[in-house]
This record gives sequence, C-alpha cells and structure tokens, in this order.
Amino acid sequence: MRYLRYSFYAVLMLVLVLLALANREMVTLAVLPEQLAKFFPVSVQLPMYVVLMLAMLFGLMVGYILEYFREHKIRREVSAKKREVASLTQEVDTLKRAAGKEEDDVLALLN
Repeated sequence: MRYLRYSFYAVLMLVLVLLALANREMVTLAVLPEQLAKFFPVSVQLPMYVVLMLAMLFGLMVGYILEYFREHKIRREVSAKKREVASLTQEVDTLKRAAGKEEDDVLALLN
C-alpha cells in the first residue's frame, strides 16, 4: 500500500511539473473587471502555472472549510456519545463495587 501511495505522489508531481513547464508564459491577473479597474486598478503579472496552482489551492481550501462545517454536527454527536459512554461505564463500575463482586455473573457460573 505504501508503494502505491508513493507511486501516486510521483505521478502527481510529474503531472504538476509538466503543467508548469507547459504554462510558463506570463499572464495578467486582474482583481477587478476592466470597468471597475478604473476606480481601483490592481493587477499582477504571474506565470500561468502559478495562477493554476493558486486556483487549485483555493478550491481545496474552500472544500476543506465546507467539509469541516458539514461534519460539525457529526463531531458534536460523537462527543456527546463519548460522554454518555464514560458516564455509563462509571455507573457500571459503581454498581459492581456496590454489589461486592468484580467478576461477571455469567463467568462466575462457569467457574
């Protein structure tokens, strides 16, 4: 499994290097459309592969953030279940000590 993961990383890196080599020309990245750029002219000259990598990184970050918020309810429920299990385990231990025996009734019958 480890070799499969490493081979996937190698292929991914090869694709990214080829993408970078194929898209080296400079492009102008404008923050606003031309009509609004008259009021706030901001633009940057970057190689095309940098723009592509930044777009992919932005998409990944948006996806991670949305997934984090989507799973919030699930994490809250798991936390509540863990507290419930801890409480019930403590209650079982208390009842065992109160009964005066530490072993299970079924196991006691087998002995």
